[in-house]
Amino acid sequence: MLRRTLLASAVAAMALTTGASAQSVDEAKQFVDQFASRQDTWTGPTTGPAAQPDKLVVMLASDLTNGGVLGAAEGSKEAAAAIGWDLRIIEGAGTISGRTAAFNQALALNPDGIIINGFNPTEQQVGLEAAQNANIPMVAWHATSDNGPAPDVGLFANITTNARDVSLAAAYWAFVDAEEQPKVVIFTDSTYQIAIDKADWMKEAIENLGGEVLEYVDTPIAETSTRMPQLTTSLLQRHGAKWTHSLAINDLYFDFMGPSLAAAGIPGDGGPIAVAAGDGSQAAYQRVRTQEYQAVTVAEPLNLQGWQMIDELNRAFAGEEWSGFNSPLHVVTPDNIEFDGGPNNTFDPDNGYRDAYKKIWGVAG
Repeated sequence: MLRRTLLASAVAAMALTTGASAQSVDEAKQFVDQFASRQDTWTGPTTGPAAQPDKLVVMLASDLTNGGVLGAAEGSKEAAAAIGWDLRIIEGAGTISGRTAAFNQALALNPDGIIINGFNPTEQQVGLEAAQNANIPMVAWHATSDNGPAPDVGLFANITTNARDVSLAAAYWAFVDAEEQPKVVIFTDSTYQIAIDKADWMKEAIENLGGEVLEYVDTPIAETSTRMPQLTTSLLQRHGAKWTHSLAINDLYFDFMGPSLAAAGIPGDGGPIAVAAGDGSQAAYQRVRTQEYQAVTVAEPLNLQGWQMIDELNRAFAGEEWSGFNSPLHVVTPDNIEFDGGPNNTFDPDNGYRDAYKKIWGVAG
């Protein structure tokens, strides 16, 4: 039986630099361990502009059935209420055409700011250009692979954790858990650049350490409910017990694998073991806690990131630069799942971010 314990290792002589590639099992352990501890210290901004009044902000949400998109949306709603803005959310229903319609609706509202939540903005070139021509500031969540400004697509700031760190943490956990002999299937969606990048980083990490990628599966996130049951069965037929771990670019792929695995007689804590490189959804937390068809999620602080998007827009409205904040990630296992858990059963670090942002904005709370 493969191990389920929190990966613990002795402190190495030299710290492994964040984002660097591991060359050994000890380095892989060390990389994972740095993200498995409590995240209870605020490392974000402490200064910035006061709340800019009377703003209408429209969020374009790619698909609210995606736990990451939903979590970021909920955080933005909470923050908008605190700062005193009108936030309206329009969902794209998981399709490009749906997101195009949402963008058109948003522009018709003549908003002060736009939030792009969970999709590649380049697919909406017409809408992007219209927003830029109207001088409407835009921020985003997971629109690109990098944290910070993306002027080439008109974004004041894109909010994400370090996507490469997320990917490496997931791959390295699987490498160690498989006793240095992982044989993995990687799930991604080529509709999204960040998904391609994360899957490629996981593939590279596994192969560089001598593991094997059995298959690299490109299947749409929006169609996981219909595709994953039969796809799981087909993969089991092709690879059987050789398949040690599943690596996916987010948790949603694992929402629909369990019944097929159970039908094949595989227990919840059996292989293939599911490891998600983001986002730390409520459903994923429940699976990890009960050890039912998911062992790890590399979680992002979705609610905090929602607050950060509102803060970044406030900076844009005030004519200031983006904050430069890179939000923390958390490798969630059955051993540490109670660390930094929020009321919605997701990664919600106890680092005082709500009070920190309210203090910057000068609002009561």
